[in-house]
Amino acid sequence: MMQIVKGNVAAAIAAKLAKPDVVAAYPITPSTDFPEKMSEYVANGELPYTQFLPVESEHSAMSACVGAAAVGARVCTATSSQGLELMHEILFIASGMRLPIVLYNANRALSAPINIWNDQQDSISAKDAGWIQFYGENNQEALDLMLMSFKVAEDPRVLLPAMTCIDAFICTHTFEPVDVPDQKEVDEFLPPYKPTHVKLDPDDPWTLGPFGVPEVYKELRYMQHLAMKEANKVIDEVFKEFEKK
Repeated sequence: MMQIVKGNVAAAIAAKLAKPDVVAAYPITPSTDFPEKMSEYVANGELPYTQFLPVESEHSAMSACVGAAAVGARVCTATSSQGLELMHEILFIASGMRLPIVLYNANRALSAPINIWNDQQDSISAKDAGWIQFYGENNQEALDLMLMSFKVAEDPRVLLPAMTCIDAFICTHTFEPVDVPDQKEVDEFLPPYKPTHVKLDPDDPWTLGPFGVPEVYKELRYMQHLAMKEANKVIDEVFKEFEKK
């Protein structure tokens, strides 16, 4: 169904269609529409099984996402600019723990001076954080890439977090026609997330993100590297599958 929406809303619609278990976010210009819409979807019953966490900072938002993803939840959040920089410490933890968190980022310049307009320096600064990055050219791609981000990130061959980025204001606040798939189509493309590498089981407790000696650290980093290389194949597969839908 065709809708005329802003880029922020297109991304939020995609996140709603993905049926996340947890959404943790802190508002920041120009991505604020995303958490507003997600909280609205939860409040009005469109996402009855989703928990929305209105946290006190972007650092807390990503920390909450890590905690939720570490027990097997499908998780997403949103931010921009200084918000992504405040998340920076936790970005490495998310990727190091192989948690397929999906982040929507409205690309915005970094201070100083304060600048709310488009610049990709925020996400480029995180290029070595172990996150897959997708860049959308328009609002349709914001929706499409968000949906595909979940599928790529959650693939057992990948299990890495992913962010979808679009231009601040140029896309985030511009209304464009967007072809929105129906829920049945999305459910077929993106089934429920059922991880086997993380879980919450009091009868079989696990330790996640423990201390690692240099040998262990190097091995796990190498496994991340292999997963990122494998992501190239998975992205190609997912894009081709999405194209057929």
